[in-house]
Amino acid sequence: MEPLSVTAFTLVNALGLGCTATLEALRDGRSGLTHCDLPEIALDTWIGRVPDLESAPLPAGLEIFDCRNNRLANLTLQQDGFDREVERVRARYGPERIGLFLGTSTSGLEHTEAAYRRRARSGTRDLGDDLRFDHTHSNFSLGAFCRSRLGIGGPTQVVSTACSSSAKVFATASRHLASGLCDAAIVGGADTLCATTLHGFASLELLAPEPCRPWGRDRRGIALGEGAGFVLLERIAPDPDRPALLGYGESSDAHHISSPHPEGLGPALAMRAALERAGLAPGSIDYLNLHATGTPANDRAEDLGIAHCFDRPPRASGTKGWTGHTLGAAGVTEVVICLLTLEHGFLPENLNRGERDPDLKLDVLEAGIDLEPRIVMTNSFGFGGTNASLVLGYPG
Repeated sequence: MEPLSVTAFTLVNALGLGCTATLEALRDGRSGLTHCDLPEIALDTWIGRVPDLESAPLPAGLEIFDCRNNRLANLTLQQDGFDREVERVRARYGPERIGLFLGTSTSGLEHTEAAYRRRARSGTRDLGDDLRFDHTHSNFSLGAFCRSRLGIGGPTQVVSTACSSSAKVFATASRHLASGLCDAAIVGGADTLCATTLHGFASLELLAPEPCRPWGRDRRGIALGEGAGFVLLERIAPDPDRPALLGYGESSDAHHISSPHPEGLGPALAMRAALERAGLAPGSIDYLNLHATGTPANDRAEDLGIAHCFDRPPRASGTKGWTGHTLGAAGVTEVVICLLTLEHGFLPENLNRGERDPDLKLDVLEAGIDLEPRIVMTNSFGFGGTNASLVLGYPG
């Protein structure tokens, strides 16, 4: 595939607002995880929560979209000059030539949960006048809100494939750009914490009662987080000093509704496809950002998949010990972290691993290091065996 230039990106998660906050936390060794303090949720687990979303209203005229997820998306669009870059491409190409491709898993489900709690307390059947399913709860709510908020009118899709959602949208955007359906694409996603997600993972016995330990011998489960990120892709001449999306790979092993393929088949297929599409050998990858959820089965499957693809694996780390597992926003969260490694020459440590698991072949970074990678890969794997790997780097 032809490289797609990355001309802007932004990020919000439990580490703070904007890319600088995330980079500083990664350098300082400061995790965003805290013990769960969400109202109405009495679970002994740790979460990555974005503070003050309750006091971050939407712009005038867009109140119909008001829910926690769209508030997070709106807050993220305001960071790192991303709004201004969208104005630039809108003026250059026209609003109808800008595509929008976003991922989410629960969208504004928390808004609907609140309506049902109100009904239970009132003893009536009335869910309230502010329950607007199409504008808050539906998965397309995120796309409809961002399209209105940014004033664009090109192809718009919202992908919901669990934890791979906002990685797979890079592949979707790439196909739209390659086919000439748009000249620029805003790619990303947002997911917020809610009771359904937390209690759902608790029922699967996948929540850790401590800060998660990705890739560690004593890993016991995930720490859920919330976050959002956006990346602007343009179909312009490659620049060796500007990062680009170089390749993507997708697979669906459909092994089980929630457990990964035990031999890492799906991850291996996705990583190989991404390398092939980028026209690169495995040895070209300088840094690998792992999916690394911190569950025994998922980390083991990813480790086996990597062994199938790399004779000599690159330096690697998982970053969910910093942000929590942001589910539908995990893909774009880790894409932006990879872009920060390219821009600033810093590889983050695999936080909280603890003692190494002797059953995992891949070793991970126990401390952040200064290194200037040229090409990086990031993995995102979801329930149902839906997998995506992306290669980013400097063309040529």
